Amino acid sequence: MWGKILGALFGLALFKLPGLILGVLVGHYFDQWFQRKLGNWEGLQGVFGQDDEQALFMYSSFAAMGHIAKATGVVTKAHINQASHFMQQLGLNTQQQKEAQAAFRDGKAINFPFRAQITEFYQRYKKRPDVLQLFLEIQLSIACVEGRVAPDQYALLKQVAECLNISQTTLEQLLLAYQAQSRFQQGQRRGEDHSLSLAAAYQVLGCSSDVSEQDLKRAYRKLMAQHHPDKLMAQGVPAAMLDVAKRRTQDIQAAYELIKQQRVKNR
Repeated sequence: MWGKILGALFGLALFKLPGLILGVLVGHYFDQWFQRKLGNWEGLQGVFGQDDEQALFMYSSFAAMGHIAKATGVVTKAHINQASHFMQQLGLNTQQQKEAQAAFRDGKAINFPFRAQITEFYQRYKKRPDVLQLFLEIQLSIACVEGRVAPDQYALLKQVAECLNISQTTLEQLLLAYQAQSRFQQGQRRGEDHSLSLAAAYQVLGCSSDVSEQDLKRAYRKLMAQHHPDKLMAQGVPAAMLDVAKRRTQDIQAAYELIKQQRVKNR
């Protein structure tokens, strides 16, 4: 309602009667978008049994995923499968998945206020950098689903990092680490060449193969601390999202153990 009223007033002031009509139309579309967004937020809050902060986390995560998936113009089957797999990882029931899908659809809309949504998320979580990084990693998962990041998707990831006050260097490191994590997981499942898995393991930890024992352990402990589920829950991450952090810590630990085993053999 307020969108139509304000649109009409501004339109009348600027363009007289034609502006009044145009303002009412623009305001109408704004009211529709706002009501849909508000409805989804309330739905997420009710379904997940969370407060406003955690509902914001869930809505922003899936809406941003939808926007990044649509960045190339078409949401592919791989994007849909990744989003569905992510929902399954979170253990969402049928109703919860419907709410997440609604947020994903919102994000796909051409006029979705992507930067504004990410900025709102940042304002709520700006004092919790580990939560901000987890959010960025979630978006990396949808951008990397086809093995490479398209230029338009990378541009959106840069926007996310900028809005979250995460440096370009950190974004690049996370992107390399996430791609390495995917290769490491695939290599472990397929039993691929040991040297390839070892190279990916170093990248998962963000280290070079000649890193010292002390620096290797420091990198490992830092990553484990950043993704510790208890810490993230205390910082406002929804319980359903903690499975993402758990899986990340499992990969970090597996990579670290593989490196340690190889170094013992080479002594």
